[in-house]
Amino acid sequence: MSFPTSPFAPRRRSLLLGATASAALAACGGLSTMPDLPMDASQRLRAANRIGWGATQAQLEEIERLGWGRYVERQLKADPLAPMPPPIQARIDALGISQGDVTARVWAAESLRRGGDKGATEEERSAARKAYQDAQGLAARETGERQLLRELYAEQQLLEQLAWFWFNHFNVHQGKRDIRLLLSDYQDRALRPHALGSFRAMLGAVARHPAMLRYLDNDQNAVRAINENYARELLELHTMGVDGGYTQRDVQELARVLTGFGVRVDPEPAKVAPRFETLYRRDGLFEFHPGRHDFGDKQLLGRTIRGRGADELDEVLDLLVAQPATARFVSRKLAVFLLSDQPPPALVDAMTAAFQRTKGDIPATLRPMLRSPALLSADAPKFKDPHRYLLSSLRAGFEQRPLQNAQPLQNWLRRLGQGLYDKQTPDGYPLTAEAWNSPGQMTLRFEIARQIGGGAAALYRPEGTTAPVPLPDLKALRARVEPSLAIPTREALAQTTSPQQWLTLWLSSPDFMYL
Repeated sequence: MSFPTSPFAPRRRSLLLGATASAALAACGGLSTMPDLPMDASQRLRAANRIGWGATQAQLEEIERLGWGRYVERQLKADPLAPMPPPIQARIDALGISQGDVTARVWAAESLRRGGDKGATEEERSAARKAYQDAQGLAARETGERQLLRELYAEQQLLEQLAWFWFNHFNVHQGKRDIRLLLSDYQDRALRPHALGSFRAMLGAVARHPAMLRYLDNDQNAVRAINENYARELLELHTMGVDGGYTQRDVQELARVLTGFGVRVDPEPAKVAPRFETLYRRDGLFEFHPGRHDFGDKQLLGRTIRGRGADELDEVLDLLVAQPATARFVSRKLAVFLLSDQPPPALVDAMTAAFQRTKGDIPATLRPMLRSPALLSADAPKFKDPHRYLLSSLRAGFEQRPLQNAQPLQNWLRRLGQGLYDKQTPDGYPLTAEAWNSPGQMTLRFEIARQIGGGAAALYRPEGTTAPVPLPDLKALRARVEPSLAIPTREALAQTTSPQQWLTLWLSSPDFMYL
């Protein structure tokens, strides 16, 4: 069996579906606003799939009841602190990462790490090292479980999708130092509060978060030991883009601005020379140590930044957000993520203008896209990456069923090459089709589709039981999706002889692979 390595062209859909069917069965536009224009069932389905992690019947009914414009505004004004449905919120509240303060948890783990170096016997040192690694692993697993529960069950789907997008944009890798202990706080303090707010506020929160400072080595950046890692990525990946017009000199000067911004785990305050005491800053694990800062003036993007301490960074972040290159880079990346690998240039222009006009207001930047007919168009389908593919599979087929065990889902993501917090490089996971539509990727998707189509018992069976997991009622699902399917897909589905086969084949079809 062979599959195309480029996005599936419409004229090749029936050919691919033939291969998909056999594998599955064997295994088992303009910019005018349109806030309330009538949408047919297929358009509602496409819009719901693009604004969140996969359409559910409840979501489609809400869109039909409110109208698209009111639904969009409700999504854009989502409250990041709003509780989840009670059973899901109770699961989240019971997690260890929901208990106490991240600073205390990190210090407790750090004490174990130090015990691994200082124990009286090798047995004690080994036990302390294992306990430290166990604490890190548990924190990462719980953070992943919480994220997946939010994505699967939150009504605020746009918020949850953008929370993933911004983590990917400001990527950190869990394998470096103690970042696994910091992931949950990074999501909840640096990203989610600003995911549908101010890009500038989020940029500042990220720049002062220990996870980013650790990951890009800025905690090692000091006046006599300059480290340019974070400065370079702040320009290239976080704001202006690789073609944004900055120079190597700008990277060097920004690195000087960032000297002294670091992390302090020890509960005891740092020792600071008397002349620097008023300039010292600490917020939890974040520290600005003036004794490590370069107080000379800097020349960045044609502006003189007067050397004066931590306030230099805020001036620089304001400058970066005001750059036209930043507005275009961020706007286009959002359009690629939500709409198309090649978004309409005029639409990107409108989003860029909104970003510049509002100084980085994220809802204002998104509105031209979310109210554009291009969002509903089938002319440029968006291929799902593994995260979207798996989440939309579960939301479509099992929307009312509570997830019992998130670990198999995390494992599937890892097998598909998009594990939570696993991307080692700071550019994050790719957003375009060519990264995800290889023959090997498709074979794995068919295998997972068979497991989900069979009821996904590993996800939904209560832990410690062997009770059978009932299949979802497919009557409403079929009524919802079949009218929008290509004729070859409908013909192939008509040949199935069981609900398991139907669900497996639908999840394996080219129709389901696209938004």
